This record gives sequence, C-alpha cells and structure tokens, in this order.
Amino acid sequence: MLRASLCRFVRDRKANVAVIFAIMLFPTVYLLGMTLDYTQAQRRQSQLDAAADAAAIAAVTPSMMAQSTSVAQTTATNIFNATANAIAGGLSGSPALTVNVGNVGLVRTATVSYTANSSNAFPTLLGAPVWPIKGAATASASGAPNINFYLLLDDSPSMGIAATSNDITKMTTATASQPSGSRSCAFACHEKNPQSDSGANSSTKDNLSIARSNSVTLRIDLVAQATASLMSTAQTTEAQQNNTYKAAIYTFDYGFNTVYAPSGLPSSDLSSAATQAANNISLLQVDHQNCVLSGCSISTDYGTDIVNGLSSVNALMPLPGGGSNQTGDTPQEVIFLVTDGVEDKMVTLSSSCSGTPLANGSKYRCQQPLNTAICTTIKNRGIRIAVLYTEYLPITGTSAGWYNSYIAPFNNPSSSTGQIAQNLQSCASPGLFYDVQSGGDITAALKQLFLKVVETAPHLTN
Repeated sequence: MLRASLCRFVRDRKANVAVIFAIMLFPTVYLLGMTLDYTQAQRRQSQLDAAADAAAIAAVTPSMMAQSTSVAQTTATNIFNATANAIAGGLSGSPALTVNVGNVGLVRTATVSYTANSSNAFPTLLGAPVWPIKGAATASASGAPNINFYLLLDDSPSMGIAATSNDITKMTTATASQPSGSRSCAFACHEKNPQSDSGANSSTKDNLSIARSNSVTLRIDLVAQATASLMSTAQTTEAQQNNTYKAAIYTFDYGFNTVYAPSGLPSSDLSSAATQAANNISLLQVDHQNCVLSGCSISTDYGTDIVNGLSSVNALMPLPGGGSNQTGDTPQEVIFLVTDGVEDKMVTLSSSCSGTPLANGSKYRCQQPLNTAICTTIKNRGIRIAVLYTEYLPITGTSAGWYNSYIAPFNNPSSSTGQIAQNLQSCASPGLFYDVQSGGDITAALKQLFLKVVETAPHLTN
C-alpha cells in the first residue's frame, strides 16, 4: 500500500510549476540584484574614467605646459574631484586618487589613477556592501622648445618682380619708355648706374625707381613685411608658451648678407629684428644690365646662389639641442628659407648645370632648380629646414623669351608641381613646406609655416 502511494506521488505532475518557481526564485533574485549593482558600478566607473581622462589632458594643455609640474598636478586633481563629487552619493567614500606629473626633456606625461567602491543596492543579498572599481589615464605632450631661427631670404633680382597681376600690369606700363633691355618689364631691377644700359642716357632711371614712384608693390616688399610680422608672432607665441625664441636674419644673392645677427648670433630681441627686417631687406643692387659688379669682368646677369646661402648659414649654426630648459641642453636650430627656388649663378663647367648654360669666357651662367644635396647635409646634422616657396610664375613682356628658354622647362606642368617646386619640397623637413602664388599672402603663409614648426598637441596614450 505504501509502495503504491509513493509510486503515484512520483508519477504525479500536478503543481510542479509552483515547486520549480520556489526553487528558482532565489537565484533569479540574486542574478537580478547582481545585474543591477554591476550596471550601476560600470556606469560610475565610466564617469570616473572620463574624469581621469579630463584630468590627465588638463595637466598637459599648452597653457599648463608653461606651469610647473606641481601646479599641473593640483589642476588635474581638482578636475577629477569635481566629477567624483558629483556622483558621491553612489560611492562608498571618496575615490583613492593618485596623480603623477613629470617632465623628461620637452615631454610632459601625466598619469591619473583611482580606486573606488560603488555602493550596492542589494548588499545583504550579494554578501558585499560595495563593488570595487578602478581606472587610469595617461596623457602626454611636448612642451614648446627653445628655438634659434635663421631666416635666409632671397633678395636676388628675381624677387624684384611685381607682387600681383595688377602690379605687373602697372609695372610693364610704367616702363614702356625705358631703354630696350628694361622696356615693358615686370621686374624692378635695382641698378647703380642705369645710364650705362644699352640705349640709356644720363637721365635714365632704373626700374626700381620707377616702381617706387608708381607705388608698385614688389615681391621683396612682401617678404620684408612678412619677416617683420613674423617677429611679432614669435614674441606673442613665446609669451604664451613660456619659452625663448631667438632670430637671425640673412639674405642671399650671389653672396651671403647679414641683416640682423648681433654679435654674429641669433638674438632674443625680436623687436629689433622686426625693425631691421622692415628697413634693411632690399633687392640686390647691380651696376647695370649684364654687369652685376663694377668693372664688368663677367658680362651677363646673374645673382642667385641658393646653395651658397644655405652653406653659409649652415657654417654658422651649432648642432641643435633638444630645446628644453634642462641643464646642459641647447636650443633647437631651424632655417627658414624664402625663395623662388631658381639658382642663377656662374659655374666653371657646363656639365655642372642641369639647365641650359650660357657661356661667358671660361665660365657658364647656370639657371636651374636648387640642388638639394646641401639640404640633406644640413638635415643630417639634426637641423630642420622650413621652406616658403614664392612661386615662379610665367612671365610676359620683354622677359618672356628668357623665361620660356631657361625657366619654363622646370616649371611644367605648373609652378606648383614642376621641378622647382619638387626640389624645394625635397629640401624642406617633413611637413615644413609651403608655397604661395603671385598675389598670395606671404605674411600669412610665413606665419603658418612658423606655427607648424613650433606646434605641440596633447594626446591620451591609454
């Protein structure tokens, strides 16, 4: 009888849902409670992670890089705590925070880490009153380096071209009555003895005088203005970044000329540099046409030796340092080259000229794009080269024949993509090449190139 009753009980399936529900109720409630508390803990951890990211970034912003590491550490701590306080009700106590800020050379690294406890809604059920959470963030940025700038500016006759299309038209019109060699010419050639030109007389003026009397702006004028303006930009930037910039200014033609380098060195007196740039950057003066130097030992025009200019400034420059303020470190060294990129110089062998050489006695007049071997030599020393290419645009008028024969072959398919532009871009350090077309804003272009040289940006590393 008993055995039969037990068998019926085992076979009976009535009310089993209630039994199963009773059995599963506890683990279900446990899992729901754990899910809720875990979700809340993850949300609070995400908020604290964001606070850690913001705190780390704040310690290495450009403005903070000018402050001490202790100030940066305090700032990062305050930013993290501001967020942590906003969610304090969900935490069991304040987070344990560690902020480390340190400099190695120019690089500042900020590390923010924390541990905290997220309060559980079901502490008894889970057997734990809190859910531990933790996180960390690291950010770094390069501080603004101390830099010595060596501005190397083309002052050769080609920089005497009128600056805009309107100026070119004005210039060619104003020179319509000049002797044949200077007639209807877009270049404001600077001559000491223009009366010695073919077909000239004692009352003949050089084209530069005509340009000045007709208010024609020349490319060399824009270069002088841009250089002076750059000194103001450098002053503003160094004040913001709490570092030091020094500048020396040189020009080149067939020779190498000093515009501003007190005691032969770059100077931190950027105001004086601006004044000297505005007043003393001017075109090369030749004796007269086809006679660069008095005595006319070489009877042809020439006057642009970029390689000599770069070699000369390289000889003045020491090996660069890291640019930090650490004991024993020295400034970084940077050359700013502003040129139209075409050499026009005398060489001893026609084979040394990639263009079409013009024989002149035992020498040859060579017109060619810059040979970049000297650039490689300089960059191998760790010196950066920033290049502003003032594009060599097609010429019309009396100079068109010369342009088409000797310059145009290097300016195809365009002035922005031809061999002249390619060689200058190759000369420049990575990212430090700008070009500006006729009528373009040389001041803005030179400023942007400067900012590329000195720019820094903070970033999270984890």
